[in-house]
Amino acid sequence: MRVLIAAVGRAKGPHLALQQHYAQRIHWPLSIVEVEERRPLPAAERCRREGALLLAALPERAAIVALDEHGTSLASAALPGALAKWRDAGGGQIAFLIGGADGLDEAVLARAQFRLALGPMTWPHLLVRGLLLEQLYRAQQIMAGHPYHRK
Repeated sequence: MRVLIAAVGRAKGPHLALQQHYAQRIHWPLSIVEVEERRPLPAAERCRREGALLLAALPERAAIVALDEHGTSLASAALPGALAKWRDAGGGQIAFLIGGADGLDEAVLARAQFRLALGPMTWPHLLVRGLLLEQLYRAQQIMAGHPYHRK
């Protein structure tokens, strides 16, 4: 299974350290692509431009999962099954898309096969990467049979 995380913004400092901490633990081929719109644009236009940059980063064939606060929350124990389903639907590839401060453009949400929420709270977009990577690491461990998650 190949995993792509395409995210708006450049991780630095503690956000980058957290991202790297979990990315190094994941055994699946993992790519993290950061996109950024640097022009001072109105929020709606910036969100559209960021969406276009995220969509341009997608591999030709992949299951697309949008991180969206209005999406469906999954328990950690359910994530491995969802990953297997998305992997099979995407020819072995899963792309997770993380928007910027204004969220994801409607064009991105329309392309996604699944909208994933990391719970009912709103998280800073740079912190979402670390949260997602930790959950991917946890899913990897569960799939490998490690007693990483209490039942």
